[in-house]
Amino acid sequence: MENLKYRAIQSGLARLCGQAVTLLLTLANVTIMARLLDPKDYGIVSMATAVTGLYSIFAFTGLSTVTIQRDTITDQQTSMLFWMNMAIGVLFALLCLATAPILVLFYHEPRLFWVTMVLAAGFVFNSLGIQHSALLQRRLRFVVLTTIETSSRVISMAIGISMALAGFGYWALVTTNIVTPAIVAVLVWLTTAWVPGPPSRNVGARSMLRFGGTVTLNSLVSYLTYNFSMILLGRVWGAEVLGVFSRSYWLMNFPTETLNAALGGVTFSALSRLQCDPVRLRNYFLKGYSLVNSLTLPTTIFCALFSHDIILVVLGSKWLDAEPIFRLLTPTVLIFGIINPLGWLQQSIGLQERSLKMALVIAPIVISAYLIGLPFGPKGVALSFSTAMTLWLFPHIIWSIRGTVFSLLDILSAMGRPFLSAILAGATAFGAQRYIGELHSPFLRLGLEGATMVLLYLFTLLFVMRQKSLYLDLLKSLAGPKPS
Repeated sequence: MENLKYRAIQSGLARLCGQAVTLLLTLANVTIMARLLDPKDYGIVSMATAVTGLYSIFAFTGLSTVTIQRDTITDQQTSMLFWMNMAIGVLFALLCLATAPILVLFYHEPRLFWVTMVLAAGFVFNSLGIQHSALLQRRLRFVVLTTIETSSRVISMAIGISMALAGFGYWALVTTNIVTPAIVAVLVWLTTAWVPGPPSRNVGARSMLRFGGTVTLNSLVSYLTYNFSMILLGRVWGAEVLGVFSRSYWLMNFPTETLNAALGGVTFSALSRLQCDPVRLRNYFLKGYSLVNSLTLPTTIFCALFSHDIILVVLGSKWLDAEPIFRLLTPTVLIFGIINPLGWLQQSIGLQERSLKMALVIAPIVISAYLIGLPFGPKGVALSFSTAMTLWLFPHIIWSIRGTVFSLLDILSAMGRPFLSAILAGATAFGAQRYIGELHSPFLRLGLEGATMVLLYLFTLLFVMRQKSLYLDLLKSLAGPKPS
């Protein structure tokens, strides 16, 4: 168990470092691309990816989760899952091709035909690498996986920026979507050196498909719920408005999503190995949950407080219409940071059916909120969305932990200290903006605002909230497991 703790913490640190690099690279890429492309370019691609992204969730999520979650899995079973992924990937690539003319008619946008056609190739590339990536996660080889993901992102960004500079417009974004999974597939095959065997029967496929199907349906419902706003805005308000909204949503959600991606895979893999040990499961999860919240909550609050300078620095002055949308989406992203780790917990201990039921309950609530806000444009949709998610927060937490070894007090305690620290640090840093705001450079202002909040937050969390021992324990664990 000590070895598992060491490997999990080491993997988590590797993921955090890798995702920090990815965060910086992506922000640099967005900063450049936002100045080379127009909101309409992003809107056109968002119209297509709102649908193709839905297909991707349906095609790939569940079967890779089976590989990671199972206590034991054979080579024959993994091979069967690989061939299932390949069949599903090809099927959805064909479905994507068939969808192209429908999207043209729905959005009244002829350029979507070839955009959707090209995006279909991504399904084949993803299906080639999904099981190999899952094997790396199962083995907690996150250093290798992080290196692969970062390398593929760097190459695809370079290609995208080159195409944007050459005047290819939205095709630069489309190409980036295709190149990334293709490079990942090649690298994970070379790294794992695993070649799938021929498909075979009687390897427990039914139970694997049931688990994978439940996870997939859950992801499908969640994706539809949280992306239906894109479809509605694109249809009613057009590509330019959708471009502004989608960039606002992406920019607000991206830091939290990156941090969740860094720790989520590690946490899920480690908790899956502990599903039969409730005492250690509780201990590991609460520490991990506190760590995740200590990173995501202050990041989101910082984005809300200093949205004007963030928009200027990352997207540029022509995107200032995104600022009010960006700020109105803050509660939604804040709540995602709180509830997403509870999803990892449910899946790791086999409560995926409960997670699906919760998704089916929240879906009509959120979609109704979209419809209420739609007549008022993107700001109305953002406000309605955030209101619905705020009302859903406590019911979600209570339902998630019902019948588990966790109490509501456990969750609130792990979440409360980072949240209060972030609020206090943010309020103080925002007050200091009165003096920092006199600087003319938004880059310098944002840097000083960020440094002020980070220092205040760390002091409050570590010393005022007395969390120093938790993080010292994590650092000590990096030295390796205790000798037996």
